[in-house]
Amino acid sequence: MLDDESHARDEISFLLEGDPRVASVRTAASGATALKLLSTEVFDVLFCDIRMPGLNGLELARLTAQFTTPLSIVFVTAYDDHAVEAFSLQATDYVMKPIRAERLRKAVRRACAVRDGRAEPTGPDEEDEVIPVELGGVTRFVRRSQVRYVEAHGDYARLHTDGGEQHLIRTTLSVLAERWSAAGFVRVHRSVLVQLARVDEMIRSVDGHTVLRLGADELTVSRRHYREVRDRLARR
Repeated sequence: MLDDESHARDEISFLLEGDPRVASVRTAASGATALKLLSTEVFDVLFCDIRMPGLNGLELARLTAQFTTPLSIVFVTAYDDHAVEAFSLQATDYVMKPIRAERLRKAVRRACAVRDGRAEPTGPDEEDEVIPVELGGVTRFVRRSQVRYVEAHGDYARLHTDGGEQHLIRTTLSVLAERWSAAGFVRVHRSVLVQLARVDEMIRSVDGHTVLRLGADELTVSRRHYREVRDRLARR
């Protein structure tokens, strides 16, 4: 656990040590000290503040990305203006101070899911995921439940949300398809991911061409994905 403020280190360490999924906790007061520990010992997760003197949390995350052994990063900060950059670094979670015990437990659960190579379970009681997006230099937060469908855009993904809004985020469609599968999203084309709950109709023509209608939008279903989409729609 890295934080330059002793009271924050003590509080977060205390909460982490009380979680049965956490075997042990090591602390550091500076990025340099944390980097030395991470270079000599093996850790699953780094809980890390962002704004610190010297090596800050984002710079440390970039360095750990070069490690041979994968490391999950959970940013713990009082500021929301670094959320977009943290997301681009594939952070496992972004937890805002002041810390709530339940919110930190959720971050631990997400980190365990990443460590075990599985998607985080999502259910009716699961908190709606919040995605930081940047628009005109201002960071906004979009909920996953607001996303109707997603289009691939190179190394980015374009979120199509309620009200016709579009937001470009730095992640791939493949990453979102795996992460959001349990939340009802399915790939209908190599470049399109759809929230099945938003589908009004599935229309199949005599020549085998298939489209999904989501309000005024019509999205093509590839032959490769047709059967899975049909079966999942039938089970909605």
